[in-house]
Amino acid sequence: MQSWPAADVPQLPPPPVPMTLSVHDTATNGLVPVEPAAGTARLYVCGITPYDATHLGHAATYLTFDSLVRVWKDQGHEVLYVQNVTDIDDPLLERAARDGVRWEDVALRETELFRSDMTALRILPPTSYVGAVEAMDEIAQLVVRLQELGAAYSVDGDVYFSVSASEHFGAIGNLDVETMLALSAERGGDPDRPGKKDPLDCLLWMQQRPGEPGWESPLGTGRPGWHVECTAIALNRLGSTLDVQGGGSDLVFPHHELSAAEAEVATGVWPFARAYVHSGMIGLDGEKMSKSLGNLVFVSALLAAGTEPGALRLALLSSHYRGDREWTADALTAAEARLAAWRAGIRRSSGPAGPELLGAVRNALYADLDSPAALAAVDAWCAGDGDDNASPALVAQVVDALLGVAL
Repeated sequence: MQSWPAADVPQLPPPPVPMTLSVHDTATNGLVPVEPAAGTARLYVCGITPYDATHLGHAATYLTFDSLVRVWKDQGHEVLYVQNVTDIDDPLLERAARDGVRWEDVALRETELFRSDMTALRILPPTSYVGAVEAMDEIAQLVVRLQELGAAYSVDGDVYFSVSASEHFGAIGNLDVETMLALSAERGGDPDRPGKKDPLDCLLWMQQRPGEPGWESPLGTGRPGWHVECTAIALNRLGSTLDVQGGGSDLVFPHHELSAAEAEVATGVWPFARAYVHSGMIGLDGEKMSKSLGNLVFVSALLAAGTEPGALRLALLSSHYRGDREWTADALTAAEARLAAWRAGIRRSSGPAGPELLGAVRNALYADLDSPAALAAVDAWCAGDGDDNASPALVAQVVDALLGVAL
């Protein structure tokens, strides 16, 4: 599957001394340093199910990991970044049936809109952008591997993963069983299905249902479960251990928990990721913004109405990525004013010392991607006076390279 074009990233002067990036790891509930082995950072971020347009919750999540990639690049690392597209799943089939169109057409249309939105927002693209449909063979091979290891079993022809096969199941979210059962039912699981060995066991391969698509495999004609899709795509492109697995906080359980458990059993390696990084939810009128609730603010609609992509980035960066936050018109208005002030600042012939501003922005972002502190540093530079003639040009490069905003 084709990704989207990458925006140019200016190369900044190196820091006087090497800096360490730390991020919040959900599994340990604390900050951990992220030091990629041999200079290559490995990142997997769970992608969209393309049955509707890109909303601000999506934008906030992918902006979080765009920030991570930009910091890694600032450190001089090569970044291997993989993102999937769940281009076959129940919600997609349901949307196609509702609208009386082919599910393939829905997936293609919404994936292309997503690419367009990511391009406009200057989100750096993944190295590999992989649809579930194109990865069917490798997903089926992983399920067969889990069967061979005794970690999978059949329920009426469908294949399930046995969570008891994983020594570390539960170590990502650190949730109690009651909470996991509730989240499983809420987020696409089937804890009440008869015949399962454990209510938390998850679907690996579903036999083809009447009227639904299916793919031939050693498991029979059917399609994969959600979690194993990401497990297979990540393992085959990034290896048995990732530096970071990322997504929204709603993916902690069951998605990342079960993907990690499947990978552990398949490879014998733990942990699957050295850090699990999750962005908070975007709310509207007191509710989480989600397709199921129908309270979405679409990126494409905002852009079509004249919102500048840089202002939208600044609005989302004005709050820390880990916190749940509310989307308001005031946040966008403030971001537009900030963007105008920054542009006025770099049009000056001189300003406060540019290297100090670069250091302040780096210090903020290297400390768990603290974008509000980084924005405040640029605000302070714009409000200050100085005689550094090279400073305005450097500040424009800093804002472009590390915050992704073209001034």
